[in-house]
Amino acid sequence: MSGKSIEPSLFVFFGGTGDLARRKLMPSLARLQARGLLGDHSYVLALSRKDNFDDASFRQFAHEEMRKAGVSESACASLCKSRLFFQCINNSSDEDFQTLKARIEAIEKDNNLPQNRAYYLALPPTVFEHTIEGLGRAGLNRSAGWTRIVVEKPFGHDLASAESLNARIHAQFDESQVYRIDHYLGKDTVQNFLVFRFANPIFEQLWNRNSIESVEIAVGESLGTGGRAGYYDKSGALRDMIQNHLTQLFSLIAMEVPSVYEPEAVRHEKIKVLRSTLPPTPDDVIYGQYASGAIDGEKVIGYLDEEGVAPGSATETFVALKLRVDNWRWQGVPFYLRTGKRMPQKTSRVVIKFKGAPVSLFQSMGEVGVARNVLVLQLQPDEGFDLYFDVKTPGSPFDVQRRPLHFSYEESFEEIPEAYETLLLDVLEGDQTLFVHAEEVEASWKLYSDLITNPPKPKPYFSGSWGPEAADFLGVDEAHTLFRS
Repeated sequence: MSGKSIEPSLFVFFGGTGDLARRKLMPSLARLQARGLLGDHSYVLALSRKDNFDDASFRQFAHEEMRKAGVSESACASLCKSRLFFQCINNSSDEDFQTLKARIEAIEKDNNLPQNRAYYLALPPTVFEHTIEGLGRAGLNRSAGWTRIVVEKPFGHDLASAESLNARIHAQFDESQVYRIDHYLGKDTVQNFLVFRFANPIFEQLWNRNSIESVEIAVGESLGTGGRAGYYDKSGALRDMIQNHLTQLFSLIAMEVPSVYEPEAVRHEKIKVLRSTLPPTPDDVIYGQYASGAIDGEKVIGYLDEEGVAPGSATETFVALKLRVDNWRWQGVPFYLRTGKRMPQKTSRVVIKFKGAPVSLFQSMGEVGVARNVLVLQLQPDEGFDLYFDVKTPGSPFDVQRRPLHFSYEESFEEIPEAYETLLLDVLEGDQTLFVHAEEVEASWKLYSDLITNPPKPKPYFSGSWGPEAADFLGVDEAHTLFRS
C-alpha cells in the first residue's frame, strides 16, 4: 500500500457472485472500509449472469456472505447499505456491454463520481479475452478519469497463450492500466522480503554467491485437488504454483537492488533476474503424483481416484526443480523450488543456507558438523523468521547446540491484513509494485517452456509424505531445510 489518498471511484466486479468475490474480494473491501481506508466515495458494482438479484437482494446476499467470512456487522453494513450495486450481464454480448456502460454512467451521475473505474475479472480464464474486447468495443477502456483492469491468474497456459493474451489486452488497455494479480505478492510476509534485504544492510551485504550456499522456496499443501480436479488435471503443479507463485517469490529474492522504491524500478529488476535465469534441465526436475495415504491420521485417496481426474492421468501434483541465475551475484548458487499436494502439513517457506567457515573449530561437537547458519522465512502459517546459529551449551562438558533467533508477526503485531486487502487498495491507489508486468509473465513462461513441451513422468509418493524420495537430492540435506523440519 502506497499510502496515497483514495479518489472517488467505482469498482466493477465481473463474476460478482462467484467464489472468489464472495470469499475474498467483497470481505476485503468491507474490512478496508471498516479501517477507514476506502473513504466515503468508493462504490462497488457486482456483475453476474444470475438474474435473480436486484440491488436490494444482492446487498442482503453480500451482507450474509461477508458475515460468513468473518467480517464484522458494522463493516458489512457500511459497505452494503448504499454503496453496493448489482447488474445482470447475460451473455456478455455487445448489447450487454452497452447496458453495462449505461448503468456505470448512471451510478456515477447519481453519486457525483469523476469516472474513475476499476474492472476486476474474477472470471474463468477462457472468457478473459472476450470480456476485455467487450469493454473496449463499448468504450469502457477509457474515461474522463482513470481506468484500470485487474486480471486474475492464470495468465495463459503456456508462452504462446500468454503472448496472445497480452496482445489482446494491449489492444484495448495500456500496460499502465493493467493489474495482473498474484495474491502471494499481497502477503505482508512476502513484501517483507524487500524490507528484510534492503532496509537491513547486514543481510544485503551477505545476499550473494560469496556468503550463500543455496536458496530453497517451497509451498506445501495438505489438501488434494479440493474440488478443482477438472481444472487441475489440465494444469498441474508446474502451471498452478511454480510458474506464478514460486517464481514470483524467486524473483523478489534474487533481484538486484532497485534504484528507487517505485513500481517500474522494482518490476524492472524482477524482469532482469528472470531473463538471467537458465531453464532447468531434465536432470534438475522431479515430478510426483500423490497416491493414497493418510493426512493427520485420516486415510485419503490417491490422485487417480479423485473425481474429475482422467483415467491414467500423468498430471503432476508435486514438482521439485533447481534454477541457476547466470549473473555475478548468484553465479554457482542453486535455487530449489518445491511444491506439492497432500503434504503432511500446509507450509510456505524460504530457506537461505549460508556457507560454512573454511575450517570449523568445533567440527566434532554437537550439531555444528552437520548444519550451516540458516535463515528460515516463514510465509504461512506462523508468519515470521528464524535465524539459526550456534551457541555453547551451559556447563560441562564443552558442547555446542543450534538455536534460533526468532521473530513472529503474530507476537509483534495485532493484525495482518489479508493479501487481497492490500492488493485491492493498491489498485485504487494506482500502485503497480505488487502486480505482474507483461514481460514478467512471458519471461516466466519462457523459463519453463521445455518442461511444458516435454514433461517428465511423475513418480508416485504416498499422501502424507514430503514427496518422492527421488527429489531428496535437490537440496534436502539437513534438518532445517524445507519439507523436512
